This record gives sequence, C-alpha cells and structure tokens, in this order.
Amino acid sequence: MVWLVGALLLLWIAWGPAVLVAAAAALCVPRIRWWVQDRIHVSRRVAGWMAGALTALVALVLVVPDGWLPIPPAPGVWAGPSYVGRPASPHPVALAEVTQHPHLAPGSPSARTGPLGLQPEVETAWLGSQRCGHLELISDDRLVALCTDRSGPSLRLVDADTMRPTTTRDLPDRVDGSSCTGEAFYLDETGRVVVATTDRQVLAVRTATATGAAGFATDTTWDLKPYIPHGDCLVALAPDWSGRIWWASQQGLVGTIPSDPHPAPDSGGVQVVDLGEDVRRGFATDEAGGVYVVTDASLHRLVAGPDGSPQATWRTAYDGTSGSAPVLLDRGAVAITDSVDGRTGVLFVSRDGGQVICRQPVFEEGESSTDSSLASLGSGVVVTNNHDYSSPRSTLLGFTSSPGIARVDLVDGACVERWTSEAVSPSSGVTASWPLGLVYAWTKRPSLLGVSAWYLTAIDVESGRSMWSVRTGTGLHAGSDHSEIALGPDGSAWIGTMAGLVRVRDRR
Repeated sequence: MVWLVGALLLLWIAWGPAVLVAAAAALCVPRIRWWVQDRIHVSRRVAGWMAGALTALVALVLVVPDGWLPIPPAPGVWAGPSYVGRPASPHPVALAEVTQHPHLAPGSPSARTGPLGLQPEVETAWLGSQRCGHLELISDDRLVALCTDRSGPSLRLVDADTMRPTTTRDLPDRVDGSSCTGEAFYLDETGRVVVATTDRQVLAVRTATATGAAGFATDTTWDLKPYIPHGDCLVALAPDWSGRIWWASQQGLVGTIPSDPHPAPDSGGVQVVDLGEDVRRGFATDEAGGVYVVTDASLHRLVAGPDGSPQATWRTAYDGTSGSAPVLLDRGAVAITDSVDGRTGVLFVSRDGGQVICRQPVFEEGESSTDSSLASLGSGVVVTNNHDYSSPRSTLLGFTSSPGIARVDLVDGACVERWTSEAVSPSSGVTASWPLGLVYAWTKRPSLLGVSAWYLTAIDVESGRSMWSVRTGTGLHAGSDHSEIALGPDGSAWIGTMAGLVRVRDRR
C-alpha cells in the first residue's frame, strides 16, 4: 500500500489537483474501492517512519534561515510548458532625452535591460509568508526589499548573488482598522531608503555603514503625526527636483518636508494642504517643479511655494475612478487611467494647463479595470487589465483574471491604440526595458487541470507579440499580488511573490 500512496503522491505533484479528482472518481467503482480497502494496512513501524520523516522535514524548514531554500513548487509541475516562444532581439524604444532625477538613485529602472529569453534560468529564495512587493537594486550585488507579512512590514537587504537576506529592519505594524500597509518608499541619490511608516512617520534609513558594511541605521526621522490625524495614513512619498520630500495621506492631505533635516527658522518646515479628495496612488514629479497627484476625483498639478507649501496650478476632473499613478510622457503630457461605464480608459492631459488631450478606451466593456502602474514608453503607455482579480484566492485552481495588456500612444494630439495582447496579468502590471524594446509581465495561464502556473512573459513593444514565457512557479504562493517587476543592472528580472523572491536571467 505504501507504494500506491507514493505513486499517487508523485502523480499529484506532477499533474496537480486533477489527479485527486481522478482518484476520487476511481474509488466510486466498487471493485477498485474493495481492492484498495483490502490493502489499507500500514504497519506501526512504517507509520512511525513516515511521521518521523514529516516531523524532520518541518523542523528543517523552521530552523533554516530565510532565503536558504528555494520556494517549494505546488502540485502540477508537469501540467504546463516550462518555456514557450523564442529569444527576443533588442530594438530600443525611441525616446526624447531622459534626464536623471537628481534626488533618486542613479539609473531609471526602465533604462535597464532584462532577460532576452536565452535559455532563461529561474532561481527562487523562500522567505516564508513574506511578500516583498517593492524591490530596488542598490548595486550589482545588493538590493533592498520592502516586505510585508502578518507580523507587519519590514525592510530587508538581500545579497543579489545568493538571494539571501543579510539585514532586516522591522517597521511599525499596521494600525488596527487601517487599510494602509506602509508600502510607500524610494531610494534616494545617496542610497538611503526613504520610507513612510504605518504610524505616520517618514524615515531615511542608510543601507550601508561608513565602512561599506550592510546596515539599516536611521539617518533622519520626520514625525508627521501633528499633521496627519489618527485614522489617516501615508500612501505616497516622492522627492521633487529640488530635493524637497512630498507626501500624501489617504484622506487627501498633501504636504512637503524640507530636504534639509535641520531647516532654517524661515524655511517653513512641514507644510500641508488639504485636497479634500482621497488619494490612493503615488506621485510623479518633473524638472519644472511640478508634482502630479491623482485623487478619486481629479488630477492635480502642485508646486512648492516660497515657504515650501503645496500650491495648486491646475486641477482636472475626470469621470469614474483611477487605478494608476500619473506617468509623465514626452511632449509635455501626463497619463492616468480612468474607468467609465465599466470600461478602462487611458487619459492624456497637458502638463502646462491641465487640458484633456484625448482619452482612449481599452479592453472589453464590463470586463475591464486596472489597479496597476502604467509603463511609460515616451510617446505612450502600456496598461494592464486586472478585471476579476480581487485577492490571491481569485486565481486558485487554474482560474485567471480577464485578459488584456494594451499599448496606447499620443500621436499628433490624438490617442492611438497600437495593440492589445491577450496575455493575462492578474495584478502586477508591466515593467518596460527601453534598451530592449520589451515589457515584462507576470502572467498566468488558465488550466483545466486546476493548476495555477505563473510565468514571466516578455512582450514586444512595437507589435504586442508575446516573445517568450518562462514558468516561474506553481500554486498560490507563486502569485505576486500587486508586486512590481524590477530589472537589475546585470540584465536580470526580479519579483517578490507571496512566498519569497524570484530571479530570471539568461543562461550565462
């Protein structure tokens, strides 16, 4: 009987839930059921060995440090292809001159290269139940991750070679009843992490000591509790081009923090304005001093006054709701998404005066919504359909969200839908690589066998064709739940799943 259980277990691991369904159906046949019943006998010695092996395995998992084991695969590892398509050839995106933001870490993520699909290698690091939704590559050998689990958010420094965490800094837990998770952060020009915490503070944290060793020492703390009332929380954080830190709360408070941690008495200190509209997305900032924030009702352009106080230069109302943060484009435009009558649209607005240039509906009516960042391609954006995704459980047992990844360009003052792909990306949006002319998406294939298989998919920005897909994992823990794909300096692609980190790179 032991061999029968073992065979059934191997088939379940290989082909997933369909094996259990087939086994249950087989037991409905009396002759098979009687045959199994006659052989259900496991000696106490065998049962003891099995229990001991299981106990040893659990103990091993508990004592091994985070990142030392790969993410365990879920059943169904043979139920879908491990790689489809063919390697892509680089064809850079034509862009206007891209200027480096002086107060962000050098190198735009979109200016990096990712894998081309040349026999791609998939490597994983198991972090238990931590989802590292935001990753920033500090250098070729280190990255910083903002992770969350049931115990709250934390910062983790990760060795980019071994994929193992080297330093961890716990952040304040989520406030009871609050929907904010403390996931607003950026990497500044000195390599510090500037992060908004759930207890209404902003921290500037060093990622290295004076000797170069890894560390998470706090450089500066800005306490915003006097400005943000209890029950509200920070949802957006970004520097403008002068170095001033801008923040926004969920209930529509927008403020500035002087770049100097010890400002002069006449500098104004922290300044706040109440937009009177809820904010759920991040900022975009430009070299002209503009800060763009989208609320539940409108898109605003703000600038800092002489004392640093936020001042509105224009406000553009839109219909429906927006699911994406503002994205700056060439030719003085800014793009957001909206949703009107059950259909997502891409809205282009002039940065100068806030005039609506055009709007382009995308995806199917009634099967269209997005909750992901737009990817900028200079003249346009790529938008992802997240309709039918409500939580990781909505993609269990081979189910997927609605398909759709689309590119919309601004051409001679008019919106043009360049292409729409039928790829399914439930929640993570796409990340562009301008030098390669590719966008990368975390995709999922529907499965009649009930297997949840996840892939990194590279899509050509000119044609919308899926060039290649490589399987990165199976099961609930392989989903990303809004984590963003990050590209490394070495041409690798990273993402945080529900159970740890995944890296994909071309075979060397």
